[in-house]
Amino acid sequence: MLIVDDILNRKGRDVMTIAPSATVLDAARAMTQRGIGGMPVVDEGEMVGMFTERDILRRVLVALRDPATTTVSEVMSSPVVSCGRETTTEECTELMTARRMRHLPVVDDTGLCGIVTIGDILALHTAKQEAEIEELNRYIHDIR
Repeated sequence: MLIVDDILNRKGRDVMTIAPSATVLDAARAMTQRGIGGMPVVDEGEMVGMFTERDILRRVLVALRDPATTTVSEVMSSPVVSCGRETTTEECTELMTARRMRHLPVVDDTGLCGIVTIGDILALHTAKQEAEIEELNRYIHDIR
């Protein structure tokens, strides 16, 4: 059974966060530079929300808000849904599907320790399936 820690071991545990007082424009620039679609909003060490491309689209652009003056705290998704390092990828998929979310922060006793996306889960399952197929192919060729 695959767990979140398997994903973090593969992709790393680096998480870019943003302050709630940052502007949407600053957040969008930071996300664009890093090539990410969302990031946790952290205030004094506490995760208070998630800010994603969806928030920009639905709560800023469609609402005709100015991204240069709108703060992240005004449009972030809150409360934050998260998982632990031992959560199975199946549980993550169910949670992300039910909540219609693509970014899931990972927390442990020390706090925020990573983030997984639906793409990370898919990539891990694909790699596992490819390895199993390769192993079966070797087995078939060995018994011939």
